[in-house]
Amino acid sequence: MKNKSIGYLYVLLAITIFAAQDGFSKFLAEKYPVIAFTMIRFWAFAAFVIVFAAFSPGGLRQAFVTRRPFLQMLRGPLLMLEIILVVYAYTGAGLAMTQAIMQATPLIITVLSIPLLGEKVGWRRGVAVLVGLIGVLVILNPGGIEFGTHLIWPLAGAFAFGLYGIATRAVGREDSAVTSVLYTGVFGAIAATAVGVFYWTPVAMEDWPALIALCICGTLSHFFLIKAYSILSAVEVQPLTYLQIVLSVGVATFFFGETITMNMVVGAVIVVAAGLFTVWREHRLGIK
Repeated sequence: MKNKSIGYLYVLLAITIFAAQDGFSKFLAEKYPVIAFTMIRFWAFAAFVIVFAAFSPGGLRQAFVTRRPFLQMLRGPLLMLEIILVVYAYTGAGLAMTQAIMQATPLIITVLSIPLLGEKVGWRRGVAVLVGLIGVLVILNPGGIEFGTHLIWPLAGAFAFGLYGIATRAVGREDSAVTSVLYTGVFGAIAATAVGVFYWTPVAMEDWPALIALCICGTLSHFFLIKAYSILSAVEVQPLTYLQIVLSVGVATFFFGETITMNMVVGAVIVVAAGLFTVWREHRLGIK
């Protein structure tokens, strides 16, 4: 029997590294074009997944075999787009606000699964989505003076991540996790390079440690998450991933001096609760 405690440790390591990754991303985004350092980050990620796949059962050639080539090739650019939107949002909406909004992603996936995957959503999950939407509105505080167009970026990022999640769910029905992560890294790097070369900006010597740390975080976080999913089910992993918002808020307040408002806290709690119910309900229904 696999040791689930090790699986939970992998999840905690992954989300801790994700939070550090958010901090390095915000730091670099305030100095350089987001696509430029995202390109380098994907280079490191692609190198990692190629080596990872090469040492997996069947090797690199077997890992590239897929029954859904178009969707697999699309997932990398989708993840790249999500990262660019979210990191750009860090500089406008703020790290804490962006991460609070991003917690609505499981709800977005539930909604998108209806037209894109042909799934049926019962009244329980439908109510959870509506409750989650209310939570997002509380976070956005549309009646307050802080509501503005800068909040479009994290919302767009959450939607892009939802599309990535839908594509991942679709390919996961037929392809292995190794195949999926390989295509994500390789085609994400190709897409990032195709755009990033036009925005390349020389990196100052004092900023290279942050860029290197970002690349390491991006690689290790995915590695530990892959290891976690090899031991735990999605319904066991998902609740722990919501701890990332706590860690990211800590990074936002301690290192960047961001202010956390009550509407952000209340809204995030509502969204997370709705998301947890949705994940639990999908597990009960056997949805993958």
